[in-house]
Amino acid sequence: MLLKDSLDKILAEKIAPKYNLDSVESKLFGIGSESYVVGSHEFYLGYAIANDILLCLDSGHFHPTEIISDKLSSILMFVDEVLLHVSRGVRWDSDHVVTLTDELQAIAQEIVRGGFLERVHIGLDFFDASINRVAAWVIGTRNVMRALLLALLEPIAPLRELEVSGDYTQRLALLEELKGLPFGAVWDCFCLQQDVPVGTSLIDEIQAYEKLELSKRT
Repeated sequence: MLLKDSLDKILAEKIAPKYNLDSVESKLFGIGSESYVVGSHEFYLGYAIANDILLCLDSGHFHPTEIISDKLSSILMFVDEVLLHVSRGVRWDSDHVVTLTDELQAIAQEIVRGGFLERVHIGLDFFDASINRVAAWVIGTRNVMRALLLALLEPIAPLRELEVSGDYTQRLALLEELKGLPFGAVWDCFCLQQDVPVGTSLIDEIQAYEKLELSKRT
């Protein structure tokens, strides 16, 4: 009740959506409050629905066996827009550089297959300080873009037809065949069109930038 009252007061002054989108974000645990965390998923889901604001889903804020890709289609039935904090969980710390995992691909598939591209805002995190900061940003961002590309390349219409007709055998066969298609050629072509480095050549540019610019900073 105290949390709800605080949020009500914070959000009492309305800001035009074109300048700011208010969002609330749940967490499984809190440092020093592991036994009970007020801002649970259930609390913030209810608050977002009741107050017509965005719900933020952090891929590192749930139990390790709980994934946010499974939640998107249900949540978007009741809230207009969702904010994603896509990160790579390492034990309790959720903010490591995003890699092209099965879950990242599943998140992209849910967004694309459900037609949610205009309703989902994707935010990333690059907390891992053990690697070059520019490389962290580039690698993480590219992995999310690649996941979206994989989803966009799927033959969604035929898959939906198979789903509706109940032909789950052919649907499974097609989904498995998709995993072997050479999407890398499409990605490389996209990079060339955008005039950005292809493949590991990005490391050469990052190292040159580090030598010329970053090394001068204290």
